[in-house]
This record gives sequence, structure tokens and C-alpha cells, in this order.
Amino acid sequence: MASKVTVKAPSSTANLGPGFDVFGLALDAFYDTITLTRTKNGVKIISDDNIPTDPEKNTAGLVVKNMKKKFKIKEGLEIKIKKGIPAGFGMGSSAASAAAAAVAFDKLFGLKLSGNSLVEFAGSGEKASAGTVHYDNVAASVLGGFVIVKTNPLDVIRINPPTNLRMCVAVPSIDVPKKKTKVSRGVIPKKIKLTDSILNLSNASAIVAGFMKKDPEMIGNSIKDVIVEPARQHMIPGFAKVKENAIKAGALGVTISGAGPSVIAFSKSSSDLKKISLAMSKGFESANTKCQTIICKPSKGAATSR
Repeated sequence: MASKVTVKAPSSTANLGPGFDVFGLALDAFYDTITLTRTKNGVKIISDDNIPTDPEKNTAGLVVKNMKKKFKIKEGLEIKIKKGIPAGFGMGSSAASAAAAAVAFDKLFGLKLSGNSLVEFAGSGEKASAGTVHYDNVAASVLGGFVIVKTNPLDVIRINPPTNLRMCVAVPSIDVPKKKTKVSRGVIPKKIKLTDSILNLSNASAIVAGFMKKDPEMIGNSIKDVIVEPARQHMIPGFAKVKENAIKAGALGVTISGAGPSVIAFSKSSSDLKKISLAMSKGFESANTKCQTIICKPSKGAATSR
């Protein structure tokens, strides 16, 4: 049996506009890497990054503790975390660490768990960062591609994205509040109009159809959210301009990535992706905010790496 396993998990974007807490898409923009090593006892976290090293307050640590308990594993584990995904920017940073930890634990102890079980364990780690368990980002990071999360009971449907689907992500240089996900969930309306619900549902359905038909236009044109995005956009300086600029530059659809503040534009490989990225940067500049832009495509899920 192996004494250690290293797993890389991709960044992800959740919601995709109208699919709040249901849709996720793995992106090859950034990766987190986790190495699990067998030790004599306890759970110890090692990282050069500015993250909690208390296993109860760290998504990967919480996943490992939960899995150790569930499978009655007595030996200790050292968790080495290398963060590649910026934390708190709507790119599924905490989820990727949780996903990599779940997959690494499964491989190290030869458990051969199903995709749904891995997603469930990875989701349990989100409690450490978001305060609640939610599965959209972890499902995308574990399984890769486009995911639809059904809950009660948990059942994740995975669809291969179109090979020519491309995204431009703009990550603004702003300070994000601690427990940002909790803060950004707090601004979502408790009651919504039936007409808004119908509009979001129709767009969400069309996004699924777009992934099934491998049609980036159908996906991009349906990335329209009239419920969560309007409630959150005030938290992102220059959002309206970033969105307007990206559409003018040829993006098919634009929305907040996850809980933000990153903004994601959906496009296809034949478009002028550099032009879209530059237009997004100029949108943030209009609000005196710098940003990093990344052109990316859908990614495979968490996997062992040497």
C-alpha cells in the first residue's frame, strides 16, 4: 500500500447565472494540490499559504477527519496543501482543496468510492469555509466537466462540455470580507417573484440543453440571472461596465463567478478571447480597480499527480 498520494483538483465556477447552488463547471484556470501522507497518529496540516492549519477550520482537514471517522481509520495523516486557486474570489478555492482531499483519501486507502460519495465527503468540508454544506463547486472539482447537483438524496449528473467552449475570467484586486460566501449569501432575497423564478428556470433549462447539444451559443445566451446577480452586483465595483464591455467585445453571456467577486464571460474558441479579456479589464478600470484575466476551458476532475 502507498504511504502517500498527491492529487490535483481544478478551480470551478458555480451557479452559471440562473443555476444557483445547482450548476458547477470545472475550469483549468487554477489548481490546488494536496499530498496525504500516512503518519502514526492525528491529523496535521502543512502549508506555506495563509490558510487555517486547524483541521476543524480547514476544508481539506475537515474532509480527512470525517473520512477517518466514517471508515474507522486509526492511523494519522499529514495533509500538505499547495494553494493555486485564489481564496475568496468565486473560483471554488475551498472546494478544490476539499475535492483533492476526498480523492486522495480514497486512493490512499483503496476505498473505490463512487463519484456521489466522494462529492458528499468533499461537500462536508465546505462547512469549514462557507458555514454550510453545498455541493456545486466540489462536484465540479471532483468529477470535472459540467455538473447538475440534485439534493435530498444527493445525486450529481455530469455532462461533458462542448470542446470549443471557452471562458474569460476577470479576478479583481479587491479585499474580500472574511467568510465572504456567508456574507454574499446574506444579500440574496428571501422571497422572489414568480415571473423571475420562471425566467431563471427557463434559462437554466436552456443551459442544460446547450451542454447536451454541445452548443456554446445556447449556453452563453442563456447565462441570464434575474434573482441572485442583481442582489450581489453592488459588491463588485464596476460590474455593470465589465459585463457590458464583455458583451460588446463578443462574449455570449456574462455573470458573477460563484459568490464573486470574479466575473466570468462565456464564449467559444473561435472568438477573440483576448479582446473580451481586455474589455473586462477596462470595465474594472472604470471603477479604479485592477484585475487579473484568465482565458480558460472546462477541466477534468481531481486526479492523482506525480
